Amino acid sequence: MKNRKKLKLGAVLEGVGWNYMGWRHPEMPADASENIDHYVKQAEIAETAKFDTLFLIDVSHVGPGNIPHYLSFFEGVSLMSALSMATKNIGLSATIASSYGDPYTAARQILSLDKISKGRASLNLITSNPGGLVNFSRGHLSKNDLYPMQKEFMEIVLGLWDTYEDDAFIRDKASGVFLDPNKMHTLNYRGNYFSVDGPLSISRSAQGRPVLFTAGTSSNMMENAAKYTDAALIHNDSLAEIVEMATELKRRVASEGRSPEDFVVAVMENPIVGRTEKEAEEKFKELEILMPHYRIPKPRFFGSAEKVADQVQEWYEAGAMDLFLIKQEYPTGLQDFADLVVPILQDRGIFRTEYESNTLRGNLELPIPESRYARR
Repeated sequence: MKNRKKLKLGAVLEGVGWNYMGWRHPEMPADASENIDHYVKQAEIAETAKFDTLFLIDVSHVGPGNIPHYLSFFEGVSLMSALSMATKNIGLSATIASSYGDPYTAARQILSLDKISKGRASLNLITSNPGGLVNFSRGHLSKNDLYPMQKEFMEIVLGLWDTYEDDAFIRDKASGVFLDPNKMHTLNYRGNYFSVDGPLSISRSAQGRPVLFTAGTSSNMMENAAKYTDAALIHNDSLAEIVEMATELKRRVASEGRSPEDFVVAVMENPIVGRTEKEAEEKFKELEILMPHYRIPKPRFFGSAEKVADQVQEWYEAGAMDLFLIKQEYPTGLQDFADLVVPILQDRGIFRTEYESNTLRGNLELPIPESRYARR
């Protein structure tokens, strides 16, 4: 294996779980998706295990066919702001859809979260599906608008996060100088979907700017990710296909004149882990019996802790992922992974034993981006 950064881990927060039956399990609070105490416990588990970030998926197109979690759950920035006060080191990633959101509002929300958490925020900026557009007065737009719209959204958010240079705020009481106005910059962006003057009403991040994610599998996603983001969440049917996609994504990053080593490829899976293979099988059967007419596929990462650790190591060393995001299917899935798999990964030298930084960007081993105005 080439000399690579250590594996990164993230915990996907999905309340009662991402399936149809998890909420019925006796160990799962039926209101977990709207229960702040439940989320705090999940955050504490992940931070104790030295995970890099908490990660919240979001949806805005809701109907009775949704899984229970998506029918009643917190708005992401609000939740992450609350969790920032219950944690110290772990990152806080909220999802916002460029198809639905407003770039000025999103830039301000995420940079505010970043300030509240002292440099631990990230934005997962996705396109989402057209179904929810009418909820945001955008029913006149089509699927063909989604990626061009996302491109503009990314350009605006990144521009607004550079509103102020690092030393713009003097805040000198003796002289009465609060701001150096020469180091405050407007954006004056005019696009087909958004027009934003700026500046943003909050100073620059301790990590240069919050970490920017996106997600998907399309060529359009790769194009926007390669130009603008720090990380991308991908998925596919097999390890070989995911490795191929990750390789292509990093090739595109390099073609933009950026270092592929400073770009994070993430995958998301739902491990079910036991001390033994039999224990994992028993956990899986507990879920199946809760809804006998609904069949869930057995997770790709499944079995004894040693076996799952082997799988994680294989994917990491194959170049399929830099960041492994863990969804919780079984009610104690995150705790099981933290207690059983993480120590094995640490013993093998693949995953950290202590946090390296106070910021998310630092723990992900991403450089601090220089302000676009720094050399002017």
